[in-house]
Amino acid sequence: MAKKGKAKKVLIFLLWLIIGVTVIVLSVKAMNQRSDDTCKGYDIEIAGGGDHWFIDKKDILAVLSNDGAKVIRGRSLKSFDLRALENKLETSPWVKDANLFFDNNNVLRVSITESEPLARIFTVTGNSFYIDSAGNRLPLSSKLSARLPVFTAFPTDKAKLGTADSALMADIRMMSAFMLKDPLWMAQIAQVDITPDRKFEMIPTIGRHVIEFGNGTDYEKKFRRLLIFYKDVLSKTGMDTYSRINVQFERQVIGVRGGAAPPPKPLPVLADSAFSRTTSTLSAAKVNTVNTEKPPIDSRPVPKRTNQPNGKKNPPSKSRSYETPAKPLNVQAKPTDNRPKAVMPKPNSH
Repeated sequence: MAKKGKAKKVLIFLLWLIIGVTVIVLSVKAMNQRSDDTCKGYDIEIAGGGDHWFIDKKDILAVLSNDGAKVIRGRSLKSFDLRALENKLETSPWVKDANLFFDNNNVLRVSITESEPLARIFTVTGNSFYIDSAGNRLPLSSKLSARLPVFTAFPTDKAKLGTADSALMADIRMMSAFMLKDPLWMAQIAQVDITPDRKFEMIPTIGRHVIEFGNGTDYEKKFRRLLIFYKDVLSKTGMDTYSRINVQFERQVIGVRGGAAPPPKPLPVLADSAFSRTTSTLSAAKVNTVNTEKPPIDSRPVPKRTNQPNGKKNPPSKSRSYETPAKPLNVQAKPTDNRPKAVMPKPNSH
């Protein structure tokens, strides 16, 4: 029995060995046969980027054909170095990921994921660039200009950021992602200025006021407070009533009345000629916080004064207020005469 069991194991081992060798031989033969085939064509798909397309199929085809120096259709499959082509495509800042492969019909499939810009940033020196969701810098494009939140006065042009600038960039990414999801803030916030202490001041599209936003902490709650202030206050008083609106403190909104805000300063025009969105920089002015409002005037009509049957007149209305009080009467006191008065003698009774 032991010999039969051992012989059975040997036969099973030999059977699996023959199957493995056969598979390897067939695979090598198929690969050799496929390497002799030629490319039947190509198909390029570009995903990501939202509504913005900063690269197109012509750009991808230029990389695959080495700017037209090499043909693709009819070229031997073994002459394609797919890994090298993927790495070359991913050197473009607008290509987030690239995948290349041949299908069963020998068609080259090219799948591109485009980098999606999240915000446009102007530095203190006037340079401008886009950033994506990871904070990577993306160059401007001559093809189009994306409609994105605009941040001005970023403190540095360096690609490698320090601790403070990295935290600031993280706040910009979070706030931009929030604004892009809300059409109201995309329409109302024209630009966001960065102050020297790395806080944000927003310039609205409608209304001549500056929104003191603070840093990016609790940005969702701050936008919610601002929306409530717009609905409950500015919708009744007007968008130009307050010169500064402060939402950076928890559970409160501070509106400051003052003089008219200074006119906006235009941003510099850079290489991106397609940047047609109107943006401006509004510097904060000293606000006169003195209350210059006049007391309210009662607009109700004054009742007529008619004589009562008993001869008394109606008393004046006490609810009416006046813009200026009546002038007091200037009554001069009469001088006191301290001289003795003359006394007439009494007549005699007899």
